[in-house]
Amino acid sequence: MELKISTSTQGDHTVMSVTGEIDLYTAPGLQTELMAALGDGEAKLIVDMSGVEFCDSTGINVLLAAHRFAREHGGEFQLAGPRSATRKVLQVTGLESVFSVIDDPVRVTGR
Repeated sequence: MELKISTSTQGDHTVMSVTGEIDLYTAPGLQTELMAALGDGEAKLIVDMSGVEFCDSTGINVLLAAHRFAREHGGEFQLAGPRSATRKVLQVTGLESVFSVIDDPVRVTGR
């Protein structure tokens, strides 16, 4: 399955909506898009995961690297609306406490 990525701005946050599967084949494209959205790292990025049907360890590693980059450069990185399968991976790996996970990107931006 193809990975679709779109980006919009809500207030001072960039919201990246991701749809499809994040795996070995699609993760490099996601990494490119994440790094472009983070720029110098000071961006406030919310990755809307509500359309992600599957995310393997390669995808988790890409998200983790982007999260680390943002934090090291004074930015913000949040995951929004991950489906139950992705949430379970985050819980099992202990990454749920590393990532800031929110239910809805709109809630954070006040829209």
